[in-house]
Amino acid sequence: MSEAVANSKLSQIIDSVKTLTVLELSDLVHALEKEFGVSAAAVAVASSGGGGAAPAAAEAPTVFKVTLVEVPPEKKIQAIKIIREILGLGLADAKGFVEGAPKLVKDGLEKAAADELAKKITDAGAKAKIEGA
Repeated sequence: MSEAVANSKLSQIIDSVKTLTVLELSDLVHALEKEFGVSAAAVAVASSGGGGAAPAAAEAPTVFKVTLVEVPPEKKIQAIKIIREILGLGLADAKGFVEGAPKLVKDGLEKAAADELAKKITDAGAKAKIEGA
């Protein structure tokens, strides 16, 4: 493959990625990790330059999980709607998920994606918690 063709393909991929939301980017990263059996977090730590940076990376979490903590009864319908949107569940499954709180919504997220997801949940009137995974 010539360098021009490779650069053209990469440019097309980069242009496509630029149009994605943070949640879509997170899903893309997870799909790539699953497809190729790799971890983006491991690559980031490995490429950070060695000995001095590794302990700092271990102390500060780079991967986060979002948990649906609590849903006030008056906000149950809004919470079901947002969980359906986030997880792609049917109505009955989303209702069961919300009623079973506290429940893990998603894990393996970058900080920005976890913040955005938690904001969606809290905007619906429910309580969410972000933790390092």
